[in-house]
Amino acid sequence: MERSATVERVMQSKPTLEGAGVHLRRAFGPNEVPLLDPFLLLDDFHSENPADYLAGFPWHPHRGIETVTYMIGGTVEHGDSIGNKGAIDSGDVQWMTAGSGIIHQEMPRAYKGLFQGFQLWVYLPASSKMMSPRYRGIVSDQIPFVKPKRGSEIRVIAGDLEGTVGPVKDLVVDAEYLDVKLLPDKELDLRIRDGFRGFAYAFEGSGVLGKGESTHIKREYLAVFREDGEVNIRAGPEGLRFLLVSGRPIREPVAWGGPIVMNTREELDLAFEEYWRGTFIKHH
Repeated sequence: MERSATVERVMQSKPTLEGAGVHLRRAFGPNEVPLLDPFLLLDDFHSENPADYLAGFPWHPHRGIETVTYMIGGTVEHGDSIGNKGAIDSGDVQWMTAGSGIIHQEMPRAYKGLFQGFQLWVYLPASSKMMSPRYRGIVSDQIPFVKPKRGSEIRVIAGDLEGTVGPVKDLVVDAEYLDVKLLPDKELDLRIRDGFRGFAYAFEGSGVLGKGESTHIKREYLAVFREDGEVNIRAGPEGLRFLLVSGRPIREPVAWGGPIVMNTREELDLAFEEYWRGTFIKHH
């Protein structure tokens, strides 16, 4: 019998300000380390008021992590120090590996309706912290849809679901990233791979996770799974849409300083010293 991935904790995302004054909700961040190893942070930015997000995220550095931006509705313009420039539109994903160092900006455009997106931070292991930066822009129609059961629809951004492989491959940290949608009162079983740590973050509707000892989840709530195994999901009367993200823990120390995350305080101090000296960007 398949082992169930039971829920260890449920948390409501918290309102916060980031960048130049963007109103967003943080599902988890520095205070939760190392609960969701290999993931460091998940921000949910959503508003129908452009004043909440137009200030954006002007030029800032990253080192030691990957940032994964997924737009549900709206557009963010991106530019960086390795020459990439473009727009992340509704349904698109940007998977950026900061590695040894990248400086970028993310500036939202005004959007009619609900502007919504997510940013996930993935922690790089020490062996890859100083790798060459790379940028992958995935447009919406490159992301496959799977309908594993009537009344369900899943976008596979990274990982492999029943033979459907997401477009983001060659990952430094082994991970799966799914966008799961269930129609009202429908049910679905999904698996968190052996040895992976995972979470579900609801952003539309509500539902129940697990059989027997079930856990209710609704919009703006995060459920952290205790271990790998099967996850049973049942949507409520208004349906349910959530991110299901899991990855293989790297189990390394975390030294966090704003947009830079390293293994030691000394590495962190050096990164900021190089940033202010103008030697932050490495030419590999």
